[in-house]
Amino acid sequence: MAGNSNPAVCRLLNYGKFKYDALKKEKEIKKSQKIIETKEVRLSMTIEEHDIKYRLANAQKFLKNGDKVKVSLRMKGREQAYVKKAIEIVKDFCSRLSEFGSLDKEPEHVGRNIFAVITPNKQ
Repeated sequence: MAGNSNPAVCRLLNYGKFKYDALKKEKEIKKSQKIIETKEVRLSMTIEEHDIKYRLANAQKFLKNGDKVKVSLRMKGREQAYVKKAIEIVKDFCSRLSEFGSLDKEPEHVGRNIFAVITPNKQ
């Protein structure tokens, strides 16, 4: 109990009860934490305006719930030659969500995919 005193003061206790109490405290701490999930919104190179609006509505709902949103765009076949256009589509999508969240990770080209991550704004 008091390691600084002379002689040192200690307390005898039941180790099983000590472990049980520690486990209970840990469980309580985990229960009070909010787990942030990552939801994904998929786009394509030939996406139309109505489809973008539909996906924007879903992404806004996810951000309002406090979840991160991963925006992904998969390029097929000849679309892989137009990486700059694909990055522009993802950036435009992310800029439309700027009032609900901020761009956590800039759009990056990995293989035939473009990824970006948006985190929700603090409320």
